Amino acid sequence: MIGKWRIFEADDYAARDLDLVEPAFIQFNADGAGQFKFICVDGAMECGYSANGADFDWVGVDEMDEASGSGDADLGEDGILTITISRFKGHEATFSARRW
Repeated sequence: MIGKWRIFEADDYAARDLDLVEPAFIQFNADGAGQFKFICVDGAMECGYSANGADFDWVGVDEMDEASGSGDADLGEDGILTITISRFKGHEATFSARRW
């Protein structure tokens, strides 16, 4: 789990849009911090880890508007990380990522 992951697919977004500002990614740090970026969304995370996953709360911006929420990530046997990111009282999206 620890490290940087390249987001390559999303259920609600076209793959080409994920990299609008920079290559889409999610990063989990050993100290429990992390961050993600995709399209115009930029979030800082506080994470809790399990053997094959993580749960997190996040704060950041979505198209320059303040945003926050929660999420989780599960590492599949195929090495693909499945990530769900939810906005507080808002949208939920699922992403797929490979280790960068």
